[in-house]
Amino acid sequence: MPALCGICSNLSAQPVIFISGLIGAENSKQAPGVSPMARRVKASPSPIEHRAKIAEVRTQTLPARQIRVIGVPLDLGASRRGVDMGPSAVRVAGLEAHLESLGHQVTDGGNIRVEIAETQNAGSANARFLQQIADTCTRTAEAVVKSLEEGKTPLVLGGDHSLAAGTVSGVAEFYRRQGQKIGVLWIDAHSDINTPATSPSGNVHGMPLAALLGLDAESGLDPLSQIFGYAPKILPENTVIIGVRDIDAAERANIRRAGVAHVYTMRDIDERGMRTVMEEAIAAASKGTAGYHVSLDMDWIDPEDAPGVGTPVRGGATYREAHLAMEILADHGHLLSFEIVEVNPVIDERNRTAELAVELACSAFGKKIL
Repeated sequence: MPALCGICSNLSAQPVIFISGLIGAENSKQAPGVSPMARRVKASPSPIEHRAKIAEVRTQTLPARQIRVIGVPLDLGASRRGVDMGPSAVRVAGLEAHLESLGHQVTDGGNIRVEIAETQNAGSANARFLQQIADTCTRTAEAVVKSLEEGKTPLVLGGDHSLAAGTVSGVAEFYRRQGQKIGVLWIDAHSDINTPATSPSGNVHGMPLAALLGLDAESGLDPLSQIFGYAPKILPENTVIIGVRDIDAAERANIRRAGVAHVYTMRDIDERGMRTVMEEAIAAASKGTAGYHVSLDMDWIDPEDAPGVGTPVRGGATYREAHLAMEILADHGHLLSFEIVEVNPVIDERNRTAELAVELACSAFGKKIL
């Protein structure tokens, strides 16, 4: 089975269509008093209206991908409800039409089955709904492997961040069969490297990175870390955490014990700039690997621009910093898979955060300003 990066490298360049007046477009004649974000993020037209606007186009040559969208409406890993509606919100914001306008072929694989919290026993207070989450992640991993086998790039929509244990397991398993490793860019306000023994909340969405790194096998994360029967799925030297600004005390120790040396806080981004941070991060994730998976938690972005997230934290990346990070990813071309998590329409403002998620996905998949 050919590796995905080989598939991508053999794809012929195709015209890329830019939609006039949609994502990121600003009207210079806005009414007085309209904020920059209100100008940037508007109510999304329907998918039919998106396609109708394809007549207003200009083209640019970029390699096209076959992308499969996979929804994982999982909210068992968090205390705050609502992220289970994230996949629908991102779809409503026009994800498929916008990616197709860039020349990609997009198919929607539907949603992974997820248990409803009210029908389940939460289990241990140290890791609530762990078994149900692991079952969902296993189904997600299998769907991701199938997508890669068919030559499609998985684009997973969450759902809370615990689903990343499934997405990354699937990508890692596919490349393990080719004798290759993968890297991970974990872009998040939080490090998500707690274990049941260290978590102050028992929320599993704070544990997926620990599971993927195989941290503390005796701590009770086996159902999540042993998807496909082995751990770890990723190595610490190819794991990069970007944009963190809210880390539990025990997580600091877990980061050191796991051996994750590439951790870029918001201070690093402030002092050194997004380009330097992303270039170094990509180099670390790419070293000796087939490429990297990007796990994008929307709470990485400041709540001023992304209010509808599962766990908002002030002081995050700005609108333009977020786009620059995604554009740099596209420039390098080693993206194996992508996921967007923690979009919460319940606390969002007119679907602004889902629309921004679509914008960022387009930047990651090759949309250019010029």
